[in-house]
Amino acid sequence: MTSGSATPPVPRPSPDPSDRRAVREAARRRKGRRGAGISAGASIVLFGGLTALVLTSAGWPTFRDTFLSWDVATDSFVDILKAFWLDVKIFMVVEVAVLVVGLGLALLRTTWSPALTPLRLIAVGYIDFFRGMPTVMLVYLTAFGIPALAAPGGGLEWLPTNPVILAGFGLMLSYSAYVAEVFRAGIQSIHPSQRAAALSLGLTETQALRRVILPQAVRRVMPPLLNDFVALQKDAALVSIAGPIEAFRQAQIVQGETFNYTPLIVAGVLFVLVTIPLARVVDRLQARQPGFAGGVR
Repeated sequence: MTSGSATPPVPRPSPDPSDRRAVREAARRRKGRRGAGISAGASIVLFGGLTALVLTSAGWPTFRDTFLSWDVATDSFVDILKAFWLDVKIFMVVEVAVLVVGLGLALLRTTWSPALTPLRLIAVGYIDFFRGMPTVMLVYLTAFGIPALAAPGGGLEWLPTNPVILAGFGLMLSYSAYVAEVFRAGIQSIHPSQRAAALSLGLTETQALRRVILPQAVRRVMPPLLNDFVALQKDAALVSIAGPIEAFRQAQIVQGETFNYTPLIVAGVLFVLVTIPLARVVDRLQARQPGFAGGVR
């Protein structure tokens, strides 16, 4: 070998793929810990600053005694909790009625059978009218209008006059219109090839709708459906307009007796404790939707 000849390079061993994955995982964990630390620090600074600002304000003692009185809260809690059970029962019954009526309206809204044209027009009018009418106004009209129609000698004595039933009926009229549009969006989001494939397998139109289209449509619209039910749970307090003593009305009674607003906070906390689990279910379902990049996991 001459002095000018080059030394052949020594081959380097190829890195182990498992080592590369371990390095990436370690870097990802470091990044996650760094992000969690920054988030925690920013949250502490923000909420700590807001808390200090409120607690050091001149009006904090008055606000605390008027809205956050522990003695008033403990004295009124049992009565408000008993009244809140009425809100829960109304929500559960009205929710079932809204699902049934809303699905029926959506099916009528999406059918193009010539024989069902009158029913489709009725469904469109129902949805447009009751979706545009304020819910509180519907509760007023049903709670006080239907008993007037049921006056003796008018031929409509068979109509119910129970204020709880009538107020719940008003809620059903409003929310069934919203839910019908949610169901309609889900049904129309299913590609027509699904229906064609079902028919090619020998299923009838009804079987294709019940076994192929509706199951997929319901899965797609579960998050917006649960959002509507969260709103319905809160609007159950509107039945107090008709006279029943539910949680909000009971809180108002105690507030009028004590001249303290803490009972209203207690009623609000009860509603929050029910709606937060529903909200988390909505977040979970939205996180499972294809292409969703946010939400609480």
